[in-house]
Amino acid sequence: MSFINPFALLAMAAVAVPLFLHFFNLRQPRTVEFSSLAFVKELQASAVQRVRIKEWLLLALRMLAIASLGMAFAQPTLTSELGGVGASAPTAHAVVVDNSLSMSAEGRGGTYFDRAVQKAQGVLGTVEEGDEALLWPTARSGARRLEPTTNTGVVRQSLAELEPRAGASSLAAAVGQAADAASQADAPQAVVSVVSDLQASTLGDSVAVEVPDGVQVQLLPVETRSQSNVSVSDVTVTSRIVEVDQPVQLEATLTNHGPDPLDDYVASVYLAGDRVAQATATLEPGLETTVSFTVTPQTRGWLDGAVVTEDDAVPVDDRHHFALHVPEERRVLMVRGEGQDTRYLDLALSSEMVADRIAFRTTAIDERELASAELGRYDAVLLAGPRSLSSGEVEALTRFVDRGGGLLLFPNAQARPEDYNALLGGLNAGSFRGFSGALSGDQTVASFEQVDLQHPLFENIFQKRRREEASVEQPDLYYIMNIRPSGRSGQTLIELSNGRPFLHEVRHGGGRLLLTAVAPTRAWSDLPVRGLFVPLLYRSVYYLSATPSVAGEQLGAGRPTELRVTGVPPEASVRLEGPDGVEVTPEQRTLFGATLVQVGTTLTTPGLYDVQAGSTRVRRVAVNVNPAESNLRAASPEDASKRLRTATGASVRALAAAETDDLEETLRTRRAGTELWNVFLLLALVFLAAEMLVASQWVPETASS
Repeated sequence: MSFINPFALLAMAAVAVPLFLHFFNLRQPRTVEFSSLAFVKELQASAVQRVRIKEWLLLALRMLAIASLGMAFAQPTLTSELGGVGASAPTAHAVVVDNSLSMSAEGRGGTYFDRAVQKAQGVLGTVEEGDEALLWPTARSGARRLEPTTNTGVVRQSLAELEPRAGASSLAAAVGQAADAASQADAPQAVVSVVSDLQASTLGDSVAVEVPDGVQVQLLPVETRSQSNVSVSDVTVTSRIVEVDQPVQLEATLTNHGPDPLDDYVASVYLAGDRVAQATATLEPGLETTVSFTVTPQTRGWLDGAVVTEDDAVPVDDRHHFALHVPEERRVLMVRGEGQDTRYLDLALSSEMVADRIAFRTTAIDERELASAELGRYDAVLLAGPRSLSSGEVEALTRFVDRGGGLLLFPNAQARPEDYNALLGGLNAGSFRGFSGALSGDQTVASFEQVDLQHPLFENIFQKRRREEASVEQPDLYYIMNIRPSGRSGQTLIELSNGRPFLHEVRHGGGRLLLTAVAPTRAWSDLPVRGLFVPLLYRSVYYLSATPSVAGEQLGAGRPTELRVTGVPPEASVRLEGPDGVEVTPEQRTLFGATLVQVGTTLTTPGLYDVQAGSTRVRRVAVNVNPAESNLRAASPEDASKRLRTATGASVRALAAAETDDLEETLRTRRAGTELWNVFLLLALVFLAAEMLVASQWVPETASS
């Protein structure tokens, strides 16, 4: 039983008034003289007994009459399990329809979503005159606030146009939002009906959701079945150097969400529309498996990529998009040190050597011009033996590396140790400890002892039958700079026989520093005339000029995030252009050297999006399905009710799947109730009439002498 006007129950306190009067206004018996004491005593016992019975009967009738009136004003309604929904009380019906991607899975009698639409139509069939209705999808197409309406035809039309899409909120969040909207309606009651497959991974998150008091929540589960589904949760470009006609390593993470293992499962990689690689793996149920691919890009620029799996229960997650960036050109600044011979560097980086095969655009300046150079315009800086470095130049170079630039340092025999140490100290690279050997000597002071062939800089440089048996050319080293690494953020790529580094890498901020122990001249070594020199130089420049991410960012469909975009012209507005003509201009603000773009929940279509600054494409990003939506495992109605009750604080009841075969009739039966206010009003009149009758027939007892 529930009450439409529960505050009227406060009037029930008036029931105590007759009881109060009974105890504090007792009738005093009249004293009568008797001729016989024995006769008086006998009459007194019987009279007092009759008086007390009548007084208690009157008291009970008066209290029952007042209680019945209070109950009538509270408008009690005898309801079924739903509780709180009267037969004639206007009600706001909020129908939450789960249109997440998991609902596109095939079930008995069509997709889960088809069944959900049928159930939602059944809920709308119970809307009566005076009621209001509201459709609330879990994946919405816009930020427009949805309002309840008395026109169910509009709601039915919206339901007919609904379809599964990416970017769905959790079921708990949708329930909270729909309940809040329904509670704003004019109807005195609100009920939220949730039609869903009860996907366990998307029921709720750590964010608490508050449902207004009095709003009832009922779950209408869609019948599901155990199905096999494989998703690609991540794609990573493991190669740092990405160049035309050079192999690039990729890794994809596959997850088998089905109940059975999958043997020899095939996954393929598509690049620029063509299938360029594939791999097979055995996928254990419920586990992630990493699969490796090798692809070779044939063109420059931002290339469309995708890892594609076999067809399964949820087709929309069978393609995971990624973008591969092969730079159109690599902007290199070469700083010639005072008195330094750079002819071998000039020749190796000349247009005649690189031609169209290597995307280098080299700018050469003298050491004295370094202070005024705009380092931010370049991807990599080659310091070809600077003699000295001012504090301002050290600060500028440190900032350049910290922001993602690459720096290659060749030593100078006349270098100022304090200047070199200032730069190395600023980058946490160690220190300069003088030189060993003699310039233009004829005796080798050290040789290559160990080469880290696993480092990406050395991919495809050395001839090899197997990687561990690579043949490394040994140059003659006459004069070397002694470097003492800090050991905190550095890695020696080539170690000399004297224990000192020949080539040492230091990671700092978003960029890298490569230190070489010799200058590129014949006076230091015969390396410039060895076959190793040019490939090692090119790979070093490739490695240093690679962007922090050789692939575009991967965003979750419908998930808000931030993008830090560089290379945006002044006054240009950033917009995103995606598949099917989708174009979005997000909120953005200018930071130092970049534009921060606030990507909201509007990117719900999976695919690749170009980040445009005016008419220039500055980046490409991939939008993919939330991996949580690929796990089709459903929670039981009881478990889902408990989790939603915990997340929302609301009373949540679930209809078993068997009850929802004829949903409209079931809901009408559950909603139907009997209003009892007229019954209690009639009882109040009966009790008052009985009280009047008893009072009129009561004559005070007396005794005569």
